[in-house]
Amino acid sequence: QVALQFPDELLADAAAVAARMEAATAAEMYVLGDTTYGSCCVDEVAAEHVGAEAVLHYGPACLSPCRKLPVLHIFGQQPLDVGRCAEAFQELYPDRQSRVVVLSDVVYAHAMGELEQQLCPEYPNIVFSRVVCGDPPGPAPPREVWRFGRQFPVEAPGGLQDCAMFYVGAEGLALTSFMLTWNCCPFSSFDPATGCGRRETLNVNRALMRRLYLVERARDARVVGILVGTLGVVGYLAVLQHLRELLRQAGKRSYTLAVGKPNPAKLANFLEVDIFVLVACAQNSLLDSSDFYRPIVTPYELELACNPAREWTGNYLTDFRDLLPGACAHVELPPAVPAAEAVPDISLITGEMRAAHLCEPLAPQLPPSTTLACRDQTRALAEISPAASFLESRSWRGLEQQLGQTPVSKAVQGRRGIAIAYEDEGRKQP
Repeated sequence: QVALQFPDELLADAAAVAARMEAATAAEMYVLGDTTYGSCCVDEVAAEHVGAEAVLHYGPACLSPCRKLPVLHIFGQQPLDVGRCAEAFQELYPDRQSRVVVLSDVVYAHAMGELEQQLCPEYPNIVFSRVVCGDPPGPAPPREVWRFGRQFPVEAPGGLQDCAMFYVGAEGLALTSFMLTWNCCPFSSFDPATGCGRRETLNVNRALMRRLYLVERARDARVVGILVGTLGVVGYLAVLQHLRELLRQAGKRSYTLAVGKPNPAKLANFLEVDIFVLVACAQNSLLDSSDFYRPIVTPYELELACNPAREWTGNYLTDFRDLLPGACAHVELPPAVPAAEAVPDISLITGEMRAAHLCEPLAPQLPPSTTLACRDQTRALAEISPAASFLESRSWRGLEQQLGQTPVSKAVQGRRGIAIAYEDEGRKQP
């Protein structure tokens, strides 16, 4: 049993592909019609619902390693004018001794070998990344870097930070993630759809200032919602536990929410939450929250806000696995400080004083003797939850069925037109 995962734009071909695969392999194929989260991630949850033993992932991918099922990626091969791409590279980098790293979207990885043959004789210091699926089997060699499902054989003394970046692909989340991660490197790109090369004009400093503003909002927050944005990337359970413990020691309340693909309408139901943190792959975690009622931060930004031992060094992390114990960027939490000895901090947004230290675990809201109550006449016991009690106090708690409480009526014709001007606007209803 094999699961076939297609992005929305390729679903029209899913039935034909599945039929030919079944005829060629005699295996039972299942098409995953709607991904739980982003289409770039492997949807292991939907695959396990049908008992799949492997997943074939079609289309663009973030190349995040999976937890359980073996995965075969079929990126597809979008056309690339290699000659025009080489010309654009030469125009952007006239100095033949330039140290440049060439990145590409996965759909153009098939043409990187031909591009390398054209550019390497003239550019001795050029480096081409290789697309690899999964993590290295062991520690990476000293002159190799593995990031974002790509392998970089780097010869520069300062590593990738001493190189310029040339990206082959359209503008999107992948390029934004690369630019924020290597924010000290100058970026250029070539768009195969238009055949034009350009120096990237995205103001990285402005983007980082926006992200650091969200860090300040996270420091002011008292209630944090942890959004589960993936159920298949390796280490997501560990980072969820890490964030819960971090928020507990920072004196903030946290609630874990699994809402699928986040949108403003879904998250608007949680008005008590001051800020959300999205646990997702490196590409989907950089969500533009300008349309949301509450800001959305990444796990790295939340740790910048709540871990006093972590300081901003200029290196931005989009992969949450780098924060876990044993990873390259893990920072241990300092010991808790008594409230009387803590140095107060002033919010840069509200101007109010706030705690900027780790505190002892919060005392429970209710004494142990009152957390259990008699629920009905059968003497059944029910646990009182502070969150559930607060929800009960709301005047509106969502749509209610009210079965048997509303009279039955025949269907009648409703109003016609659009909300700004119905057809019967201005006339009295009969």
